[in-house]
Amino acid sequence: MIQWQKSSFSGGGDGNECVELACGDSTLLLRESDDPTRILPLTRDSLAALLGRIHGDRT
Repeated sequence: MIQWQKSSFSGGGDGNECVELACGDSTLLLRESDDPTRILPLTRDSLAALLGRIHGDRT
């Protein structure tokens, strides 16, 4: 069973307004809680690039 971890930037409670991350067999998994069946598999490098773009760090 996949163990999802809710983002610390998400609001408290069990609402449907958060991003969740989990470790798969060989990838990281990302989903939004309002559509949990849509799962985006990512490598560590692609997740780092995504977070860099979100934070505006375009190195």
